[in-house]
Amino acid sequence: MMKDHSKTLRVSRREVLRGLAALAGSVVLPEGLAIPAAAWKLYGGDEQFLDELVRQGCLFFWEQGSPRTGQILDRARNDLSGGRDPRRMASIASTGFGLTALCIADQHGYLPHAQVVERVRTTLHWHLHQMPEVHGFFYHFTDIETGRRWTRSELSSIDTAILLCGVLTARAWFQDGQIKALAQQIYERVDWPWMLNGGPAFSMGWRPVRGFLKARWSHYCELMMLYLLAIGSPTRPVPPETWNHFTRPVIHYKGFEYISGAAPLFTHQYSQAWYDFRNRRDAYANYFENSVIATRAHKAFCLSYPRWFNEDYWGVSASDSARGYTAWGGPPPTGPLDGTVVPCATAGSLAFLPVDCLAVLRAMRMKWGKRAWGRYGFADAFHPAANWYDPDVIGIDQGISVLMAENLRSGMVWRTFMCNPESERAMRLAGFKAES
Repeated sequence: MMKDHSKTLRVSRREVLRGLAALAGSVVLPEGLAIPAAAWKLYGGDEQFLDELVRQGCLFFWEQGSPRTGQILDRARNDLSGGRDPRRMASIASTGFGLTALCIADQHGYLPHAQVVERVRTTLHWHLHQMPEVHGFFYHFTDIETGRRWTRSELSSIDTAILLCGVLTARAWFQDGQIKALAQQIYERVDWPWMLNGGPAFSMGWRPVRGFLKARWSHYCELMMLYLLAIGSPTRPVPPETWNHFTRPVIHYKGFEYISGAAPLFTHQYSQAWYDFRNRRDAYANYFENSVIATRAHKAFCLSYPRWFNEDYWGVSASDSARGYTAWGGPPPTGPLDGTVVPCATAGSLAFLPVDCLAVLRAMRMKWGKRAWGRYGFADAFHPAANWYDPDVIGIDQGISVLMAENLRSGMVWRTFMCNPESERAMRLAGFKAES
């Protein structure tokens, strides 16, 4: 019987990040100069590798989505020969990544245009008119065919934000009146001040009967998209000064200095899959360059464990493991690190550190081949020394890999998402200015 990891996922991701917070693209050249990621040139094997990673990742979001609701499974087997995994737990965040992946698939002609448009229309129509919601926010996990709340899943502020990033990417990409109108209504319906629950920072979520979760998005992590979507809302915005209501702890590690509220590397990646922070800064930082440094520090952290990691094998982020779902990473070291590698850690940082991340991803695929790479690309995680290769892929991990790989090779997601006037307006209101 296949195990349901939904409860483990909620605990690992939310609780570990909250605890860590309490404690606390571009190619960087030796001289410290930077080249914008959009200028990065790919050649031969790198281009082919990225195309396969993106193409097979997009296939997950197509095959593991419901043609009736547009929802996408939280996870699926990576050894399928086609068709949908029989599990029924969908993830609202997986659906948000999936909407963006469908735009990428449409750009490259991986799937028939008419079928992609129809799937996106269906997804948006279902989420506007039939998907259970409260004040415009959606439950973290749901039944893929009915939309009903999965067990005790919370109404999730951050996962709703990920969905909305996909919704707005689709609105900007497709020249289709229905898609644009449906996407606009989904975004405009969200009551952002309600999720503040009278406080300065957003609640992590809400549950029936018990109400709002006590935990808040109050320390730097993947939260930037949540705040920017709310500030840019054309109907129910929060004040621009809300941008100042989360802390920005500074990490010092082996000569690296950067803002980070939690150890798992995805916290530096998710918002930057859509929002283009390159060559901009607010009163606190250039967050793109900050994530470049965070990725370099993470590599140094991994290589400080030579028993497990080396130049051709490194990268850890929240993922499956032989012992279950784990929110691990570093620095500082978090979770029961054991030598497991997580491909989305480096795939999600492709736009930040292309040379290093491309090299390790290609090396891992070449060395472990079909044991680590299946129908949808890399397994979610693997540990060759323990002869453990995850049989599953996870939607959010596939999503960040696909989106950041595409941003490296074309900048398409950044360019498309930033065409939304609300995106630029929010960054302007939050105090972002161009750097020369």
